[in-house]
Amino acid sequence: MRILLAMIVFVALSFPARAELVDLELILAVDVSGSVDEQEAELQRAGYVAALTDDKVIRAIRSGRRGRIALAYVEWAGDHVRNTVVDWTLIDGADAARAFAGQLNRAPLRVELWTSISGAIDFALDMFSFSPFRGKRRVIDISGDGPNNDGGLVDKARDRAVNKGVIINGLPIINGRPSRYGFAPMPHLDNYYRDCVIGGFGAFIVVANTYNDFARAIRRKLILEIAGPPELHNPPRTPETPRVLPAASPRVILAASDEHPPCDIGEIIRDSRESF
Repeated sequence: MRILLAMIVFVALSFPARAELVDLELILAVDVSGSVDEQEAELQRAGYVAALTDDKVIRAIRSGRRGRIALAYVEWAGDHVRNTVVDWTLIDGADAARAFAGQLNRAPLRVELWTSISGAIDFALDMFSFSPFRGKRRVIDISGDGPNNDGGLVDKARDRAVNKGVIINGLPIINGRPSRYGFAPMPHLDNYYRDCVIGGFGAFIVVANTYNDFARAIRRKLILEIAGPPELHNPPRTPETPRVLPAASPRVILAASDEHPPCDIGEIIRDSRESF
């Protein structure tokens, strides 16, 4: 009898419960680093809360083959700071979206030092390994207002993710305000995100023009991510819509600047400051 019981336990552990199928596994990875002050962090958080409960976003979720996605929300800063604010959750309609947004809205908010986009990507890859869901697409949504300056190199982390079939989309925040430590924002962040951060089939960026534009930009970005690759959704730009820059489609880059910072520009800036 004991032998039979041991065999049953062994089989149960060897064959874990089948993952629940969804249209998309999406990790929202949000910058709370030294370049983000408390007011800006609050605007980011509020932008996600508003976007997740928007009717158009809910309709995008329900329009998928299975009508549901899996969602997680992570805040990150330096290579030592990765905080899972809301873990993997099934979103299959307005009630689930409101519950997720409410949990996010109630969570404590903190800002930390340094900026490790590479650490956020690697952390998100680990989260996919433990996801109780399985989607046709796996996407990491990186939002931030500065370049990688801590941990591993960002393009190496991006390549690791892409090689595992994960798509990385970006939401660079073009912010003219200095950081809470008085440092000026890095110019041409849109091209940096496009060249060094995003990757995978259909990867794209949506640019937020200042933190006040963030809620509108993230709503647009979520709809694109949930509905599928942006090649299927390429509306003309108007002054009322955020900039959408698909990867590997130079012909549609209408808003990007001509200058392209190297992928280690954040490390270069960090080292130049530390040399004084």
